[in-house]
Amino acid sequence: MKQASQDQYGLKVRLPNGNIASRVLPIIIYDLDKQDIKLCESVLGGVLRGVEFIYAEPGVNRPLKPDDEEKINLNKTKYRNQINKVGNAIKEIILGLRNEPIEPAPERKEDIRVEDKPPVKEKSIIVLPFENMSSDPEQEYFSDGLTEEIITDLSRIHELLVISRTSAMMFKGSKSSVREITEKVNVRYVLEGSVRKAGNNLRITAQLIDGINDSHLWAEKYSGTLDDIFDIQEKVSRSIVEALRLKLTPKETKSIVKRPIENIQAYEYYLKGYSAYSTMTKDGLDKARQYYEAAIKIIRDNALLYAALGNVYIEYAHIWIKQEDSLNKAEEYARKALELDPETAQVYLILALCQFWRGITKNMVSLLKKGYSIDPNDIVLITYYGWSYIVVGRTSEALPLANRIIELDPFNPLCGWSAAPLFYMGKFMEAVKVLEKFFSPAMRDIPFVRFYTAFILTFAGKTDEALDVLEPVERISTSDFFLQNARLLKYALEGKKNRIRELMTEEFILAEKREGVESCWAASFFAILGDFDTALDWLENSVNRGFINYPFMSQYDPFLTKMRGNPRYDQLMKRVKQEWENFEI
Repeated sequence: MKQASQDQYGLKVRLPNGNIASRVLPIIIYDLDKQDIKLCESVLGGVLRGVEFIYAEPGVNRPLKPDDEEKINLNKTKYRNQINKVGNAIKEIILGLRNEPIEPAPERKEDIRVEDKPPVKEKSIIVLPFENMSSDPEQEYFSDGLTEEIITDLSRIHELLVISRTSAMMFKGSKSSVREITEKVNVRYVLEGSVRKAGNNLRITAQLIDGINDSHLWAEKYSGTLDDIFDIQEKVSRSIVEALRLKLTPKETKSIVKRPIENIQAYEYYLKGYSAYSTMTKDGLDKARQYYEAAIKIIRDNALLYAALGNVYIEYAHIWIKQEDSLNKAEEYARKALELDPETAQVYLILALCQFWRGITKNMVSLLKKGYSIDPNDIVLITYYGWSYIVVGRTSEALPLANRIIELDPFNPLCGWSAAPLFYMGKFMEAVKVLEKFFSPAMRDIPFVRFYTAFILTFAGKTDEALDVLEPVERISTSDFFLQNARLLKYALEGKKNRIRELMTEEFILAEKREGVESCWAASFFAILGDFDTALDWLENSVNRGFINYPFMSQYDPFLTKMRGNPRYDQLMKRVKQEWENFEI
């Protein structure tokens, strides 16, 4: 390292693609102890992540040899491996006698790397969609349901990073290799398998693969009937726990053993309901509700099914179907689920959203915090948890949650939400860079992507670029809420007051006023136009609906701050500041 730093070429070189790399490439010949890793890293000035020349087999950590292509003897024994295993065993015994337990390599916090990508966590996994091997494609819901249930089980283990269902499903039917998949989602392990369901009979295979060296840690085949499905799920989860040497708390152990729906027919209804719910369409929500209600008729009170029904009614409210009635129903089912099982994370999300859409922020953050403590891998819950901090003006608290979403669900469009904390901290150009990273131009056909991209570009002072993004919105024949806001922003930037009046129908105004953040958007749009009286009407509604992000409204928003000196604005900011300072989380 010292020599390379002092010669004519220097330690760091620029690659053709613009990245910077070190000329010194570490070669790991042995699986090093913690002390040796620290010694190497003290010289490297970063984490040791070089090319590995280690023989890959459980319990073996010797170097590769030229003859490892192997000349197998009669008993298929590799004597060098046997000697290595004995040596490792003796070493562990001696260290144990000295009370010096062997510790795993420390989790890598920093790294010398040529890609803008965090180091792979040692305890990290993606559960690939189990392949439906049944002759009936209608059984797809069952294999997808099994995938979801295993993800859910593993997600409750706080020591383990589990890639979310959305990103996992991106690899359904993919021909990518295990190594390619682990590199794309930045995890170490892959669980893959298949399901064959014929009537009441089941055959399930599963295998756990180490993505670094492409070695199989274990593989199992499970045969039985539908009645055995819960036992199989538990066995798969436990096998992963044992293979990765995870230390479970009593609570986590209980969650793996727990069977939220005992009855098989009710469980099948639940899986079909979840499959329909995942479409997020009106028809899909209706079918999901019917399946969940059918399951409840069989087993009556059940926390998971009540929470699932609560989710359906939350989505009804979201798409503006009898919103207040839908919120009441969602809250009713959430309360029922809470009485039966206070450890159902979704319940706290439902209750928080009911408050959120009613403009009540008092308990919203604490509810989401509780849900997050139960399930730190639920992407939707994490998103709203981060959003709740933005709403009450504790924006910096949302940043680690935004990073958590990227870590768990790298292919989810919600990753672009990580721009939101930066935006509400006034770091508009940094927010633009995040958008460029996660929202490609091809994704602008998604309405909320188009709106957020143009919205943040506007605040970053890139008006021309924002108008380019907004250019097609008048030709798109849909009344999607985000597209309506995109049109509103376009007309404000163009100064077209008449078009804005046409757009502000009673239905749209009602939808825009239902939530504080969206009302603040409208306030900014009218401030762009210079219509400060209307902007203040919207801003007052925003505050009344619980949006009390004082730093953003009083300092960072370049359009709202044009109203400084206006008595209404100054008085409103005085009120917001008081509520913001007194808000307790």
